[in-house]
Amino acid sequence: MTIGIDIRTLLDRHYSGVSAYTFNLINHLLLADQKNRYRLYYNCGRDLSDRLPRFPSEKTEIVSTRYSNKLFNYLLQKVFHYPKIDSLLKLNARTDVFLAPHINFLALSKRNKKVLTIHDLSFLRRGEFFSRRQNFWHRMINVKKLARQFDALVAVSRHTKNDIVELLNYPAEKVRVIYSGIGREYRPIDNSLELARVKEKYHLPKDFVLYLGNIEPRKNLVGLIKSYELLRQDSRFDRLKLVLAGATGWRVKEIFLARRASKYKDDIIFLGYVDDGDKPALYSSAKVFAYPSFYEGFGFPPLEAMACGTPVVASSASSLPEVLGAAAVLVDPDNPAALFAAIKEVLTDEKLRMELRRLGIERAKMFSWEKTAQEYLKLFSELTK
Repeated sequence: MTIGIDIRTLLDRHYSGVSAYTFNLINHLLLADQKNRYRLYYNCGRDLSDRLPRFPSEKTEIVSTRYSNKLFNYLLQKVFHYPKIDSLLKLNARTDVFLAPHINFLALSKRNKKVLTIHDLSFLRRGEFFSRRQNFWHRMINVKKLARQFDALVAVSRHTKNDIVELLNYPAEKVRVIYSGIGREYRPIDNSLELARVKEKYHLPKDFVLYLGNIEPRKNLVGLIKSYELLRQDSRFDRLKLVLAGATGWRVKEIFLARRASKYKDDIIFLGYVDDGDKPALYSSAKVFAYPSFYEGFGFPPLEAMACGTPVVASSASSLPEVLGAAAVLVDPDNPAALFAAIKEVLTDEKLRMELRRLGIERAKMFSWEKTAQEYLKLFSELTK
């Protein structure tokens, strides 16, 4: 069997979310699969091949086209349905599989089996969190119509599956829940030299509450800043800082205005993008990891923080209760006072902190890329029988 995969997200300069998912999934498919071959496809108007990871050449072949992305997406793929990406990959037999690890503009033939991974449908549930450009992009893709081209959909959580069935009117029996994994590098870091290196690199304070993820409205960072302001009214937390780490996304004006208007603005620190290799030590250095997102299809950062032994306070919305279970303190994301109270309790109750640390490390062990890859291979095999 030949497995074709759309790797356009791997052209991102920095990996996060879907690009990180695609990179880890392909790596572990190649490690686990000793019999199938892989053809990987991307399009780009200029040469960005140096951004692509180096996959084992004996197993993989990379196929590319050099159209400008706007021409390729909006005219060739959307209007003329050309070129058929699976045909470019020579997936002509019914025993071959094409995997799209994310929604995108896709013109496909009807010859081989096809699988689409949907990470979330937040753009349908909560379109107000996205820019006009992003909402236009999603409308043009028309995910409901796109999904009908595929023999099976992968949902990264039961919550996402429920959204797919409801919002796309897609048959539940054709949606497979395959949980995402987290890397083995996420573990408690007690190496003082490594902790000191990361603290020095990012000028980290001694005591801080951490958020890590894209800086965007869906993550509820204005609510987190309000909760931090409530914390600082308690003199016990005079030296506690709030560290917001991650790349700046879209519609961030309100977030930065909230920081600027805060009387504690000098103690609210935006780190920017954090290198993957530094994340375990960053998580391990935090007193609490806070993730009050309004909507998540899965939620990597709180699970990574758990794996590093950091107590987690997270939103009770969407998929987060399903993924985090009883190993995190879950609160209503629309209630900054509840978020404040939960963070305060974790900071002041050492017994609770230790229990959350123990539960979090155990919970995180349930999610591995090895398991994710095996579930995909099982699905591919079932489709081509």
